[in-house]
Amino acid sequence: MALIELENAGKVATIRINRPEARNAMSRDMWPKLLDILTQLQNDESVGCVVLTGADPAFCAGGDVKAMVERAEGGNQKSVEEETKLLRGYMECARLLHEMPKPTLAAINGACAGAGFALALSCDLRIAKRSAKFTTAFARVAGSGDFGGSYFLSKMIGTAKARELYYLADAFTADQAAAMGVVNRAVDDQDFANNVTDWAHRLANGPSVALAYMKENMNLAELGSLSDTLDQEAANMVRAFRTEDHKEAANAFVEKRRPEFKGK
Repeated sequence: MALIELENAGKVATIRINRPEARNAMSRDMWPKLLDILTQLQNDESVGCVVLTGADPAFCAGGDVKAMVERAEGGNQKSVEEETKLLRGYMECARLLHEMPKPTLAAINGACAGAGFALALSCDLRIAKRSAKFTTAFARVAGSGDFGGSYFLSKMIGTAKARELYYLADAFTADQAAAMGVVNRAVDDQDFANNVTDWAHRLANGPSVALAYMKENMNLAELGSLSDTLDQEAANMVRAFRTEDHKEAANAFVEKRRPEFKGK
């Protein structure tokens, strides 16, 4: 049984964390596999959307706390510098989800905590079951946080609320997450699969070149100045308007029909 599964259906690639007996907590040997899959998908032109989810009943409970205890009791065999380099390498998973030139969607089907919460935040969009529960969790294990969670959450909801969620590590519901802007949509459990499929299909079959430029613009807007963002928006808009997809979309609009995008 693979602990990280990859399933391709049309232009949608679904990555499933598959360790349900541990609420899909990530052991150290799982991170390199996830990183390999994300590296493979980022330049795969046959994939238009990447969905990240977990095997029911959880999304991802974060890091493997039992393994943390074993490492602590066994004594750290590596130096701080060696451990930092190793962890930073694993954390490329969050960067790839955030920066790959195609939409990424977190399908949050259950418990979402710690590093799992950070991975969900690193995706472009998030849909959650109404029964899902969230927590940053790090303060509960005397950790400071990783996988970019502090970056993504601060950008999404502001630093004051992000600090509250990190410092206190209180649990919150999917509806509360939606109200804060942490998830895009909280849906009834029975409607979850259809909502995920609908969004993933729409994203995967959209104008992929334009969406890649759009994502690049959004990422720069998080960090760059207005002037830098305007410069990039202008250049990317000109490039997008030179694609076959743009011509098809314009013709379809005039002809009152649905466009058929080819990613060119």
